[in-house]
Amino acid sequence: MLNILLWSLIGFFLGAIPFSLLLGKLFAGKDIRAVGDGNPGGANALKAGGLKVGIPAILLDIAKGFVPIYLAQRAGLAGWSLIPAALAPVLGHAFSPFLRFRGGKALAATGGVWAALIGLWAFPIYAMLALPFTIFQSEDGWSACAGMLALLGYTLLSGEPWLVAFAALNTSVIFWTHRRELARRPHLRGWVTSLLSRRNA
Repeated sequence: MLNILLWSLIGFFLGAIPFSLLLGKLFAGKDIRAVGDGNPGGANALKAGGLKVGIPAILLDIAKGFVPIYLAQRAGLAGWSLIPAALAPVLGHAFSPFLRFRGGKALAATGGVWAALIGLWAFPIYAMLALPFTIFQSEDGWSACAGMLALLGYTLLSGEPWLVAFAALNTSVIFWTHRRELARRPHLRGWVTSLLSRRNA
């Protein structure tokens, strides 16, 4: 029990560190919350400071999900006991006490956690639904949540009940952090609407 609590606290603390915000201020001289959608995450670090800020920010946000879960597994956590520790970096990112509990959307931290749990396959599995949604419509929130549903579907096929439970909890958090985008209907891209209009003509 103490081991679960320890790694959950470590994961939450690491997840809560707003690396993207810090790098934006240090190397771009900007508060990335004033850029784009106001999210203190890697995408806005990229917009604020370009590749030199955005890439390290995204990698650090992924690492803060990956590192504690990788180490927790090495320390003996597995199965159901791993769920609190795996969810902790995601919750830390989404509800960071360093940002008055107004954190980021937790996608990069989520990616790091999944990479630690199932390996790099997590990214192509996520992309199986996220990429088509991105190609056909322009609301990032819908793409993000579609990717999470792909991971949830993968866990249902895996036959690991604890992994299904974690995926469901993680997906719920991502749906919550993207709730404003999900309140808007998906907006089809111009080429899609143009193609549909030609077919209906």
